[in-house]
Amino acid sequence: MILLALETSTKLASLAIVDTGSSDASTPRTLVALDHETDHRVNDLLVVIDRACRDAGIAPTDLGAVAVGAGPGSFTGLRIGMATAKGIAFAVGCPLWAVSSLAALAHAGAGAIRVAALDARKGEVYAGVYRADGGLVGVEAAVHPSELVRWVTTTIEAAPELGAATDVRYVGDAARTFPDHLGALGFQDATPSGLAVARCALAGARVDIVVDGKPAYLRLAEAEVMYPDGVPGALPRRT
Repeated sequence: MILLALETSTKLASLAIVDTGSSDASTPRTLVALDHETDHRVNDLLVVIDRACRDAGIAPTDLGAVAVGAGPGSFTGLRIGMATAKGIAFAVGCPLWAVSSLAALAHAGAGAIRVAALDARKGEVYAGVYRADGGLVGVEAAVHPSELVRWVTTTIEAAPELGAATDVRYVGDAARTFPDHLGALGFQDATPSGLAVARCALAGARVDIVVDGKPAYLRLAEAEVMYPDGVPGALPRRT
C-alpha cells in the first residue's frame, strides 16, 4: 500500500510517501520524504505534493491511504493540511487517518519519556508527554513555558505505571521562542515530520476520518474568545 502523509502544524510543512508492501508493515519503505518552508497557502502544498508524487513515480490514484498530522499547531496550517488531505482522500476514494502532531514530534525524540513541545504563540507552548513506544501519558495541553516543567512533573507523577521516571527528554521548537524559560532543558530542536506521521498512523488504529475529521486545536480561536455567542452580523450556525 502507498501512503501519503502530510504535516502542516508548523511553518515547516513536511510530507512523506511510503510503501508498506503487501503486509502493511509498520516500518514502511520510504519513497519520498521532504520538508518545505511554507506560508500556509494551499497552492504551495499542492505543488509540493505533486512534485513528491512525480519523484516517487506514482500517480495520486496509486494511493491506498492518506495520513495527516491533526495538531495542535498553527490554526491556519492545520486547516489547510486537513482540507488538502480530505480533498485528496475524497478524490482518490481512500481512507484518511489522523495522528497527533505532538505524537509525531515525540517519535523523533530520545529517552524513555519524551516531552514534545511546540511554540503555540500567545505566550504558550503545546505540550504532550509520551513513552518511547508512542503512548500518550495524561493529556496534551497548552501551557505557559514557565509552567512546563511543573506540568510535566505532575503528569508523570499521575501515571503510576511510569514509576520513578528519570530519563525525561525534551523535543520541539519551543525553546527557540522561549529560551529564558526552556533553554536549560536540553531541547532537541525539531518539528513534526511527514515520515513520523506516516509511521504513527500505520502503528495506530487507522480510523477513517475523511467525513468528520477536524484538527485538534487544544484551545479556542481568537474569534471564539472575542465572540463566544457568534460574530455579530454573521449568518446563524446550522444545527
